[in-house]
Amino acid sequence: MAKKRILSGMRPTGKLHIGHYVGALENWVKLEKSGEYESFHLIADYHVLTTDLDTSNIYEYSIDMLIDWLACGLNPEKSPMFRQSKIKEHTELYLLFTMLITKARLERNPTLKEQVRDLELENLTFGHLGYPVLQAADILLYKGNAVPVGEDQVPHVEITRDLARKFNLQYGEVFPEPEPVLTKFSRLPGLDGQAKMSKSLNNTILLSDDAETVKQRLRKAVTDPLKVRKNDPGRPEVCAIFTYQQRFNEESIQEIETGCRSGALGCVECKLKCADKMNLFLGPIIEKRKYYEERIDEVKDILAAGEQKAKQVAEATMNEVHNKMKIG
Repeated sequence: MAKKRILSGMRPTGKLHIGHYVGALENWVKLEKSGEYESFHLIADYHVLTTDLDTSNIYEYSIDMLIDWLACGLNPEKSPMFRQSKIKEHTELYLLFTMLITKARLERNPTLKEQVRDLELENLTFGHLGYPVLQAADILLYKGNAVPVGEDQVPHVEITRDLARKFNLQYGEVFPEPEPVLTKFSRLPGLDGQAKMSKSLNNTILLSDDAETVKQRLRKAVTDPLKVRKNDPGRPEVCAIFTYQQRFNEESIQEIETGCRSGALGCVECKLKCADKMNLFLGPIIEKRKYYEERIDEVKDILAAGEQKAKQVAEATMNEVHNKMKIG
């Protein structure tokens, strides 16, 4: 039996931070190593346009992101990695899918409402409203059976399922209805205490940050505002550092929680413990990143090979679509 397929991707915004790893990359690597799925990884450069029309750095950012993917352990021999813009079938399938969904259905998307609120958008572009339709085309072009996502992206997967079902009913069976595969940590809070780690808010730790940078950034991180002195009892549930400890220092988490609540563990000591564990984790990634930074031609070859394989799959899917629709 053929393996099930996964399609997952990210918008290229340059070097990735630990939130990207915990919220997505970690799960991608785990799923690849399981051998249960055939994975395709998309550099979603068209999706960048939904919130930023400046494309001057998009290639550089794509290469930076690809290097982080490789440094975190994705294997290009198993999982093709490619740019959305190089596979024109994405936009063709997107166009066809726009005919199968209503404006009202897209406007009910809770993730869209959250983006409009967070980005304080006064005017919503057609492209931003249709973001989940292009995402559906991305997934279904490779007949994705599963999509690794955080809980906030589940509504997008539901739209993908709706479109697969509508196409199959209208024209004949082509597409699977993909299932979301939820990540344990869908997002990490920012160093400033904001709900989400984001480079635009400058509240991140990059996967490429050296040990001293990590230590200094964690020192300045916002913790429980009611825990002013070491002996004050703390509330781990409101502290970003405790969330990081849960992922990077899991074996000591009970001791850390007890010490925080009792006041025995001060915030400075807690931050230093977290920095040590985080740097231990980041060390091998940084070393592997240096390897690829010194071999950019190899990175470009990996990208070209991934795009060639993705193109073959995309063309085969669109041939099926054309035959079922009796067009093209």
